[in-house]
Amino acid sequence: MQFDVLIIGAGLAGLSSALKFAPNITVAIVVKRQLSLSSSHWAQGGVAGAINNDDNFDLHEQDTISAGAGLCQLETVRHVVRNSDLCIQWLIDQGVEFTKIDGKNSLHLTREGGHSLNRIAHVADFTGKAIQDNLIQKALQQKNITVFEEHSAVDLIVSTKLNNKDLPERCLGAYILENRTGKVFTISAKKTILATGGASKAYLYTTNPPVSTGDGVAMAWRAGCEIRNMEFIQFHPTCLYHPMERSFLISETVRGEGGILLLPNGEKFMHKYHELADLAPRDIVARAIDSEMKQYGLEHVYLDISMLDKAYIKKRFPSIYSHCLKLDIDMTCEPIPVVPAAHYSCGGVATDLNAMTTLEGLYAVGETACTGLHGANRLASNSLLECLVFSSSAVKHISENLNFKHTPLPEWDESRVSNPDEAVMILQVWNELRRFMWNYVGIVRTNQRLKRAYDRIELLKDEVQHYYNNFHISADLIELRNLLQVSELIVISALQRKESRGLHFSKDYPLKAEKAVDTVIQLNKKS
Repeated sequence: MQFDVLIIGAGLAGLSSALKFAPNITVAIVVKRQLSLSSSHWAQGGVAGAINNDDNFDLHEQDTISAGAGLCQLETVRHVVRNSDLCIQWLIDQGVEFTKIDGKNSLHLTREGGHSLNRIAHVADFTGKAIQDNLIQKALQQKNITVFEEHSAVDLIVSTKLNNKDLPERCLGAYILENRTGKVFTISAKKTILATGGASKAYLYTTNPPVSTGDGVAMAWRAGCEIRNMEFIQFHPTCLYHPMERSFLISETVRGEGGILLLPNGEKFMHKYHELADLAPRDIVARAIDSEMKQYGLEHVYLDISMLDKAYIKKRFPSIYSHCLKLDIDMTCEPIPVVPAAHYSCGGVATDLNAMTTLEGLYAVGETACTGLHGANRLASNSLLECLVFSSSAVKHISENLNFKHTPLPEWDESRVSNPDEAVMILQVWNELRRFMWNYVGIVRTNQRLKRAYDRIELLKDEVQHYYNNFHISADLIELRNLLQVSELIVISALQRKESRGLHFSKDYPLKAEKAVDTVIQLNKKS
């Protein structure tokens, strides 16, 4: 199959990219489950933007840089922040109905940790769902967009592997697995966009859906792309703690609206860790909760918003309220049990301001990419904004550079493989990986733990690669292979950083270095 543009992933980064292309540009969207299953769809908070009369671009930039612990790229921060109002307006133009102030036509803006004032545009507490539902319907109506649901990208196809010396090194498309049939086919594309999200499923506890398996980063790494700052994994401070629920996020806007973190005895503790107390940046809040839990042997702490009016809580947080109530937790009159959980990857495939990777013809947008916006710690609600800004950048650059002819691609060779005989191996390795990543490569790290994790990953990678080489592949195997690869990149990057900064806290190097430097690795160049 041939398309002008191949987009792998269908969260906000993928869908907004597809919809911004002109009708004469053919676009394929490959999504490994359903269109509605993405981290963007689960986003509760909103889109940050300096659109309040009391706000300005400089203040938003300062908050972003402060949260990023000295590692943000100023040019990128300015590019994103100064396009925030245009991006929010684009969503409004698409039909997204943001929550407004009662009796007025102006947007209701809320506040989250790290922000100096209210600047988060939202749709109640289900902003991601409202945006995604809208964009999905629009994408399905566009004649130039072809959607492949239940299809998994296996690997990128790079020209250097085709034995054609006349072709410069570039991405030519990808091998695609049809999940239900197991058939693998090729999609040839003049340009390819990775929009596969993050890799939080490498951890035992996560706020993200099952599709967050680091596919884009792993494929880009195998294709020879530069990978940057993978050690910075953001653990959201407040994931609902309940025996029947492991992935439900309690939005940071609960604290933005006045929610207080408490110990089981009702004691506040965040004032001991930061001057902003419960509105401190996420890395600080997550470490504070982790510290209190370890100090007192707790399985969780509590988040209390019950001091607010009951009617307001139900209106402001309808999704959280109804979900908690199903579990016999009434947040209007009792605190919510919460625990930190893996939430967001600040590192990823290195890109420039056009969303271009270091491989010609390949772009990365959203959580898959490392643009330099987030530095060592992402400021809340800057993620959806980043998707919107860089989808525009990618579309503009691609549309101006489509003068490339399709190249015949080799078919997928499975002539020497057989049907798998021990599929239980996939589940076993997956469970083992997620548990030791949580224990060894979590919120607080040591060199010894990281080295233990690395040794286990190398053994498991060999086992899985042997399986991959000898048996017919499946969607589960592809995800596991990618998770192992991304986990290795996280550990390698963490071992290289000889300091504590932002989301990376090491007991062996508890101080922050004077100079902030990115961790950059590339295939065959890792230390």
